[in-house]
Amino acid sequence: MNEYRYSLEKGSKKFHCPSCGKKNEFVRYIDKETGEYLPEQYGRCERVDNCKYHLNPSSDGYAKAIWKQERGYLSELPYNWKSSRKKITPTSPAPVFFDFETFKQTLQSERYEKNTFIQNLLHRVQFPFEVDDVTEVIQLYRLGTVANGYRAGAITFPFIDINGNARAIQVKQFDEQNHTTSTDFLHSIIKKHYTQNNKPLPEWLEAYIKQEKIISCLFGEQILKMYPNNPVVLFESPKTAVYCTLYFGLPETPEDLIFLAVYNKSSFSFDKLKVLQGRVVYVFPDLSKDGNTFKEWKTKAKEYESRLPGTRFIFSDLLELLAPEADKTKGSDLADYLIKLDWREFRKKDIQEPSPEPEIAELQTIPYTEIFPEKNDEEFSWGSHEAHRMVQERKIQALEIKGLNITKEESYNAIQHYIDTGTDTYTIQ
Repeated sequence: MNEYRYSLEKGSKKFHCPSCGKKNEFVRYIDKETGEYLPEQYGRCERVDNCKYHLNPSSDGYAKAIWKQERGYLSELPYNWKSSRKKITPTSPAPVFFDFETFKQTLQSERYEKNTFIQNLLHRVQFPFEVDDVTEVIQLYRLGTVANGYRAGAITFPFIDINGNARAIQVKQFDEQNHTTSTDFLHSIIKKHYTQNNKPLPEWLEAYIKQEKIISCLFGEQILKMYPNNPVVLFESPKTAVYCTLYFGLPETPEDLIFLAVYNKSSFSFDKLKVLQGRVVYVFPDLSKDGNTFKEWKTKAKEYESRLPGTRFIFSDLLELLAPEADKTKGSDLADYLIKLDWREFRKKDIQEPSPEPEIAELQTIPYTEIFPEKNDEEFSWGSHEAHRMVQERKIQALEIKGLNITKEESYNAIQHYIDTGTDTYTIQ
């Protein structure tokens, strides 16, 4: 029997004292296992010099009776021992937001010339992006730059909530191949600056760093209000969300995809994802050894669906089935494969002349060698082609007209057709 299961409630809340009758002087006992108040007589009057009333649940046998009842030795407690059913709901402290004026400094236009990540997208990747497209993505996600200090040239990925409040500013440095070289947070950089110069921290920063959770929303969460009905594609890292927006473009219709990120593997949490209630959410975890992240997120998603009516999480195992073991070991993600492809192929809308009386047949091999160059077309079995599925346990059947070879673009169209229409087959007319 644990006598410390019961304790006086902490905080400023007070009740009528059952002994002296004074208001707002009586502190009640709570059951720490259930969060419920004990019967009204258990507590202590704060008027210690006058009333001195104090009834401990261990002193009159209440704690022992509860212990016996829970083990089946006692069928029912006496009436005056029945606890109050007023459940105590713990209140979470209000979040402290990142200082808005400090955040705005990262968005100064002259800084982007020093931003290695942005300059890589414009000049150094295999298929450089248009200035207008990169500018749109910068504005959409509020991407910024660290201008000075030991993180000069790093990009800032702000985590802005659905109400427009900056919750956290992630800082990432990249090399000229756009590989991450270091990761930090802007509040940590600012704190280090003040500490090294023996200056007191700003009041907002003092309060900000005392929070238990810093990254408390999704990356890109602010665009949910801009696109209230669009399906969401969810990744781990902000970089992947940015890449996908560049490849697929900004939404033009309510059916177009928007791309968000959770931050890392452990951030696939209910508190973050509840903002997606009512949406279709396509989920692409980073690769991991033995597919552990994929399995863990999928298990969590099933539980979240039961708590978020109207929400559907759809997992694609495209990477899980096709990626080589080396990529799984190092935790590659969709961005690592997309950047090898020409983004223009994802934007163009091919118009095809209808063929007379086409005959349809299942395709046994689809060229993926541009994404996975270490594999030959013939190495992909029919089972491997099931990786086209955008819904677990459903398949996109790639189809061909007799005598006509299916191109890589057509296989992409089959996937996009499923996303757009929700149907299982793509037919070439």
